[in-house]
Amino acid sequence: MKRGSISLRYLLPETKMSKSSFYSFDESKEEFDYRDFKIIKKYFYEGKEKLGIRQLKMIIERKEGLIFNEKKIARIKRKYGLETKIRRRNKHREFKKKLQEHQICPNLLDRQFEQVKPDKVYSIDITQINYNGSKKAYVAAVKDLCTNEIVGKSVSNRVDIKLCNSAIDKALKRLSPSEREKLMVHSDQGMHFTHFSYRNKLERNRIIQSMSRRGNCLDNAPIESFFGHLKDLLDLTSCENINDVKKEVTKQINYYNHRRAQLGLKKMPPSEYRRHLNL
Repeated sequence: MKRGSISLRYLLPETKMSKSSFYSFDESKEEFDYRDFKIIKKYFYEGKEKLGIRQLKMIIERKEGLIFNEKKIARIKRKYGLETKIRRRNKHREFKKKLQEHQICPNLLDRQFEQVKPDKVYSIDITQINYNGSKKAYVAAVKDLCTNEIVGKSVSNRVDIKLCNSAIDKALKRLSPSEREKLMVHSDQGMHFTHFSYRNKLERNRIIQSMSRRGNCLDNAPIESFFGHLKDLLDLTSCENINDVKKEVTKQINYYNHRRAQLGLKKMPPSEYRRHLNL
């Protein structure tokens, strides 16, 4: 089969074009493409080769009154080699930003869990609880390692930075500025506790920050033990939403703090043991 005077048998291998592409080729389409290319090219180079498809579309509509869809602009850019210059990320800057946002601290507590004075060492962590079928809630709690009292808590359906920041805020609200300066707060190396906002909060209050070794849950055993007791106490069968969960968690933490006697606290609940130490 021939078109003009050249046999397709010889033409197609040279041009690397399939038969279907050859017969679908439309010279008028090429003319339209080239005309549109000149318009796109004009604004592409005016934008110093930094304009993307959406920007080109909006500029051409505003300046020329022409409606080009994004697929067409993308096809013509690709066809005529108009490659947008993308600003490359500065790897050093990205690393520095990440380092600033998340930093770990040494394990200063070193499993010295038996404290003799209240408000000297707090332990903080987050746990997940399930309710109403597949729904999830998260509890952040702060525990005084001397009295075993839960001095701050927060409950949410989102495990975000705000969760642990809210819990530590409630714990610190109980203390005077001078008391805060004598405090150490221990946690694991979770992203909530390495985050700049949390670390900055402790630093502003001159609080010493301590962290467990990576992957070693025993370094923060007291708060893990509390979460085990809390889950034993919780009755989430009637909880339908996060507000119901908050009420139940509050109820059981109040019971734990004020009514549940502990052998290691001379058979007193945590709040009573605190009063005993302050006598």
